[in-house]
Amino acid sequence: MTTLPPLDLWHDEFIAIRRDLHQHPELGYEEFRTADKIADYLQSWGIPFHRGLGGTGVVGILTGTQGTGPTIGLRADIDALPMPEQNQFAHKSQHDGVMHACGHDGHTTMLLAAAKYLAQHNHFKGTVYFIFQPAEEGLGGAKKMIEDGLFTQFPMDAVFGLHNWPTLPTGHFGLRTGAIMASSNIFVIDIQGKGAHGAMPHLAADPIMAATSIVQGLQTIVSRYLDPQEPAVLSITQLHAGSADNVIPDTAQIRGTVRTFSSQATDQIEEHLRRISQQTAAAMSCQAYIDFDRRYPPTVNHAIPTQFCADLLKNWLGEASVIDPVAPSMAAEDFSFMLENVPGCYLFLGNGDGDHRLAGHGLGPCTLHNGSYDFNDALIPIGATYWVKLALAWLKQAPTS
Repeated sequence: MTTLPPLDLWHDEFIAIRRDLHQHPELGYEEFRTADKIADYLQSWGIPFHRGLGGTGVVGILTGTQGTGPTIGLRADIDALPMPEQNQFAHKSQHDGVMHACGHDGHTTMLLAAAKYLAQHNHFKGTVYFIFQPAEEGLGGAKKMIEDGLFTQFPMDAVFGLHNWPTLPTGHFGLRTGAIMASSNIFVIDIQGKGAHGAMPHLAADPIMAATSIVQGLQTIVSRYLDPQEPAVLSITQLHAGSADNVIPDTAQIRGTVRTFSSQATDQIEEHLRRISQQTAAAMSCQAYIDFDRRYPPTVNHAIPTQFCADLLKNWLGEASVIDPVAPSMAAEDFSFMLENVPGCYLFLGNGDGDHRLAGHGLGPCTLHNGSYDFNDALIPIGATYWVKLALAWLKQAPTS
């Protein structure tokens, strides 16, 4: 694999940056230190920047020496997860209950490395926007940045993102046209019944029986109401009811998630979920109240930018290192909001199987959202090289999206 020589020379410098970020993780909309660090680095490299979009977002703005022209956005997420770290190596999290378990520390570092390179090799026409986005983990930071004016203040011809991907071989890339990640939808079903003594069930309208019947009914939605060729997931993740062994409670609550690759599938699932819940509850003399919250839409890659990325990667790395099309994931990503507003492509960069981890790592697997995860520092020059090659090629050719 050929990476750009300066990035190889800077590898140790950016490993230190990545591990510092890993030691100081911050939750969504609380990334104050992280944003300060990003701003300090951009300033030291002579890159103008704007702060405040999405609260803690930072946007670096680099126009080439050949003047204005095409524009491109490169995005990295900067937030961590509310979970404890199981690793014991030197750069483990110093904040209890907060961890970079998804590799956003690595995403930030790769984009910083690309920014430094482009600042020193800026003989191009056009503008590169380095988007450091807060609050990807379930809080919709991308949407908030857009609402705050990301694409109106900084018009972009296209926008691109990536995510490290455990189990994909180190340095391999995976991408596909169309949906690459699923939507994220949360539902809450509150069941109102009538409580009674546990020894006198005939006096109750039992919300627990209604809830268990609803749970069973919901499991038929994907298997019996959706086209078998339409991927979808409906998972019940919580069921709450009661507080005493001898009391039938007044209420019960069901919570869960729905993942789909199309808004049509989400519409169908919501329709059947409401009907099954309400009619099943009514059959047991209860009432069901449903809140269906559409958090993130599917992440849908545009054809021309995705083909542009695929061609660039195959020319650089060879066909064997590029998986096209890669299997889509039922996980969700709020970069989807950016792709709803601007053409672009989101792809996966292989993080390996965990062999890169230092002594003292946790006993769990090196998978995303796992307390034993750690970003693979070997990816820093690879990811940064991709960003540089993509930015320069896009600004030079500026295909019609």
